This record gives sequence, structure tokens and C-alpha cells, in this order.
Amino acid sequence: MTAPGAPTPLLVLDVVGLTPRLLPHMPHLKALADTGSRAHLGTVLPAVTCAAQSTFLTGTHPGEHGIVGNGWYFRELGDVLLWRQHNGLVAGDKLWDAARRAHPGYTVANICWWYAMGADTDYTVTPRPVYYADGRKEPDCYTRPPALHDELTEKFGTFPLFHFWGPGADLVSSRWIIDATRHIQRTRHPDLTLCYLPHLDYDLQRYGPDDPRSLRAARDLDTALAPLLDDARAEGRTVVALSEYGITRVSRPVDINRALRRAGLLEVHTQDGMEYLDPMASRAFAVADHQIAHVYVRRPEDLDAARAVLQDLPGLDLLLDDEGKKAHHLDHPRSGELVAVAAPDAWFTYYYWLDDARAPDFAQLVEIHRKPGYDPAELFLDPLDPYVKVRAAGALARKKLGLRYRMAVVPLDPAPVRGSHGRLPASDDDGPLLLCSTPRAVGDRLAATDVKSLLLTLAGLDDGPYGKRHP
Repeated sequence: MTAPGAPTPLLVLDVVGLTPRLLPHMPHLKALADTGSRAHLGTVLPAVTCAAQSTFLTGTHPGEHGIVGNGWYFRELGDVLLWRQHNGLVAGDKLWDAARRAHPGYTVANICWWYAMGADTDYTVTPRPVYYADGRKEPDCYTRPPALHDELTEKFGTFPLFHFWGPGADLVSSRWIIDATRHIQRTRHPDLTLCYLPHLDYDLQRYGPDDPRSLRAARDLDTALAPLLDDARAEGRTVVALSEYGITRVSRPVDINRALRRAGLLEVHTQDGMEYLDPMASRAFAVADHQIAHVYVRRPEDLDAARAVLQDLPGLDLLLDDEGKKAHHLDHPRSGELVAVAAPDAWFTYYYWLDDARAPDFAQLVEIHRKPGYDPAELFLDPLDPYVKVRAAGALARKKLGLRYRMAVVPLDPAPVRGSHGRLPASDDDGPLLLCSTPRAVGDRLAATDVKSLLLTLAGLDDGPYGKRHP
């Protein structure tokens, strides 16, 4: 029971990819909505994890908090960096800052929401491999306080990194996160728990959102969630389940960087026969991020040339200039000079080489930090390699022996990808949802920028328009 005057404890579940089309296949979450409330959740452009989560937690758009994608070109470093983890990259007043002004001592647990490291939260768990000096990468996680690492590892095993992303990504990672969340709630009793559940990201991108395997993934995740929902009811926690975006069917990869290279705007440099993007020398190049691409143009006089190359590129729907970025709340110095939005059935590859024989060695690895753009082909084993499973097994054997290994199994053909996201949804059925265990907590529609206010009112910390004080 919550003590008089204490905040109402909250559990916020980020169920990636949840849409109205999937909810009927998830009976436990559907029951939460039926007995509580639900709303269509307006997302932001780009509709990707880092941008959407930062909007939920700050109540501002990417043009204000600065997270313009899952990564961008760091002009001051001359490098493209994706999936950074420092919370200092996110500008603005965070949810927990506002909560602590209203209730000093308010405690927060972040289990795998992004930009967790360096955040002023009380309990933190986030994926963080061990990068050994000899080049090996082994699964692990980062925690605050540090002692929580060994506690969780002893109880639930090593964080299953290779089930969190890559060809082996599956329900195992979400189960680990659920178990860790239940444990932290039972032992630490935080006022707010943020829990990230990635499972629907996998098969929906592999096979498309309407494939039977994707629907089974929805049912499996819902089943795994049931004990956590039971815990929340027993503890008197208000539950909010939301999604960052909906994943829609795609069939056309768009090689935006290859188009810029053929036009003489993108440059590469060569080492050991392999080509590497040279962003500092390029007149224009793109950081591909699902259905969005930030196009960085080094000199103003090259803007027209870049625009001319891209405006008729098959599979490209919109090309936002300064006015377009401002209209979509994406006018931030980190954004590209142009922002490309793919057609509904298309998505952008990061590929910049013109001959696969010249591709860098990391192209066939699960290597989210070295690739200058997002690569959903990392969810697949190369179907053109008849020995791919044998080579994967050999690499795994070397890994178990503590030897260096290369898991070069990712295809260079992006054709197998069947689902993507990033553009604004064409219909509510394909867009994200917000569910709440509190009846009448929300109306039919909620903006992503209003999630922070909603959570404060549900906690009893703010007289906003969405919370229990205003049924």
C-alpha cells in the first residue's frame, strides 16, 4: 500500500512496436487497456527509439532535446556515431528532475531505456559489452549501483547481449529484462520503474508486421509479461504501457549513399582493399536510420547538387530543408542540412560501396558502433552463404575458448528486410499506443510530448490534464 502523501508508484513499459493491430494478439495487455484506458500515441519524426524515448522523458521535441535519431554525424569529431549511451546528450528537464522537485527523494529505476548511463536515476541497468584488449567482445551490462551487476548476474545469468540484437535476437533478452525488473521492484521499491521490452522489434523487421511469426512474437511477449503485470497489481503500481513507433511492411531498400557517391558528392578512403566512408572529405553523405536519413552537406554551395541527386531518387518521399525541419520540430544543429524521409514501403540502407568485394570487414558483422548508419540486415544470417551456420558455430567455439573470433555472418543483400519504421504513421492502426491501468486516465489521443506530464499526474505529483486528479 502507498503511504498517505507518498507518490503513486508507476511501472512504465516500453513495448516496442505495439500497435492497435497487434493488441488483440496480446490478451494481458488488452485486458489492461479494457479495464483501464488507452489512447493513440502521436510519435515524433524520426519515429525511432532514441528520439521517441527522449521526447517521452523531457516533454519536448527532437529540435529541443537534440536527439535527432539513433545517431548522427558529430561534426566536431568528424565521425558518425550511433547508439551512444551518455544521458548528457539529452537536453532538457527530465521526468525524474520534475518529480523530485515535487517530491524530494523520489526514486527511479531505469532498466534498459536508452541514454541510461550518467542519468540521475537511482537504479540503472543497460546493455554494455566487455571490450577486451585483444579485440574480443563479450556479453555484459552496466549497472548503478555497481553491486547490482553481480547480484543480477548471479540470479539471472549474464545479460544475453546476443539475444538482444543480431541474428540470435529473440525473447530471451526480454525475459531477462522482465526478471531483472521484477527483482528490482521487489527489493528496491522504486517510485518509478522504466522497463524497455525489445522483442517485437525483431520478427516485425524480419518478416513484416502481419506475418504469422510476428503475431506469435506478440503473443509470446505478452505471456512473458504476465508475471510482471501481476506483481504491479499486487504492489499497487499504476501501469503504463506505450510504444515508440509502429513497424510497417516494406519491400524497397534505398541506397541513398550510393546515389550520392555516383554523383561525386560522397568520398571514401581505402585500406587493405576495403572502402571506408570519409565523412570529413565528403561534400554530402547520409546517416541512414530506418526510414529517415540525415543528409550532411559540407558547404552551402553543394546543397542544390545534393538536392538534385535525391529529389527524384526512387523510394524517397520527402526531402526536408530548413523550413521542413522546423515544421517537423527537427530543426537542431545535429540534424543534417537535409532530412530524407522514405516512401511508406521503403527504407534507407547505409551502404556506400559500389562493389561488395570492397565492403569493409565490419559490414558482415553485428557491429552497431562502427557502421555509419543502421543495418537491419544484422537480424539475419547470410542466406547466400551455404556454410554460414558452420562458420558461425566455429566462431562460437573460439569465443567459448576465450579466443578472438569474427562472426562474419550478416548478408550484404538487404532484400530480406520486411519491416521498418521512422516516418510518421499513415494511420492510427499502424501507429503507437499508450495503455494505462487507470480508467479514464487519457482520452482518445495523446501527444508524445505529453507523456511526461501524464506520468507526473498519474504519480500524483502534478495537476495536469491527464492524471487521476482530472478523470
